[in-house]
Amino acid sequence: MTAVLAISNRKGGSGKSTTAVNLAAEWGARGVRTLLVDLDTQGHAGLGYGIAARRQEPTVHMMFTRPGFCLHEAVRPTNIENVFVAPADLTFDGTSRERGISTLNNQLRAADITERFDLVILDTPPSLDMLLINALAAADAALVPMIPHALSTEGVRQFTRLFFRVATSIKPDLKLLGIVPVMVNARVNHQRSVLREIETEFGRGRMLDGIRMDIELAEAFSAGQPIRAFAPLSRGAQDYHHLADELDELWPPRRHAARYSSALPAHDSAA
Repeated sequence: MTAVLAISNRKGGSGKSTTAVNLAAEWGARGVRTLLVDLDTQGHAGLGYGIAARRQEPTVHMMFTRPGFCLHEAVRPTNIENVFVAPADLTFDGTSRERGISTLNNQLRAADITERFDLVILDTPPSLDMLLINALAAADAALVPMIPHALSTEGVRQFTRLFFRVATSIKPDLKLLGIVPVMVNARVNHQRSVLREIETEFGRGRMLDGIRMDIELAEAFSAGQPIRAFAPLSRGAQDYHHLADELDELWPPRRHAARYSSALPAHDSAA
C-alpha cells in the first residue's frame, strides 16, 4: 500500500521544499519507489531536481483544472534512482473546476500510482486553500519543518490547528510525525530560545533532530540536485539521512517499504 507524507507549514520559507527534495532522495536511495508531488505553485520541489514544466506540459495542478486528467500524466523521472517528480504549474491561481477535498486523494489511490510507487511525498503550499486541504485529506502523515525564528512559531501553531481540524473532521487516522527544525545553528541564542518555546508548547516528543545550517544545501538546490548527490559527506547529507532514519522508526507504514539502507557518515553533534 502506498504511503503518503505531507510536508507542511503555514509559513513560507520554512524549509518545506528542501526537506521534501532531500527526503525523497534518501528514501529513493533505500530502494523505495518515491513520487514527489509539487503542490506549491512556486515550483521549488521540482527545481530541486532541475525539473520545471514548460507551458502546456502536464503538471500536478491540471488535476484541478482539466476534467479527466490523471496524475500519472505529469510524472517525470529524475536523475536519482527510484525518485520521480510531478511538477507544479507556476501560473495556477487557485481557481478550479474540481473543488472537492478528495480530488488529490482519489488520484493518489488510483492503480496507476499505487502500483508504481511505495511512497508519495507532498510538498504543500503555505496558504490555507483547497490545495493544502486536499493534501492533508490525502495524506497518511504530516511533517512540519520550521526555521527556529520567532515568526516561525506562529506558522507552526496555525498549521497544527488546521491539522487537528482535518484529523477530527476529515481524516481521523492522519498522523503528525513531528516538527523538524532546519537551518539550525546551536550557537545562536535566539534559535535556542525559540526551540525551547516550541518544545514547551508542543512537547519534547513532537521535536525531531534538526537539520544544521549548511550552505551546501542551498548550493545543491541551485544545482538542481539533492544534497546526497551534490555533497554526500556534508552536514546536510548526514542530517537528512538521520532524519529519514528517525521517520522510519516513527512511521511503520513507511518503514516496511524500505528494501535496503544506504551508508553515510554518522550524524554528529551540532557544529
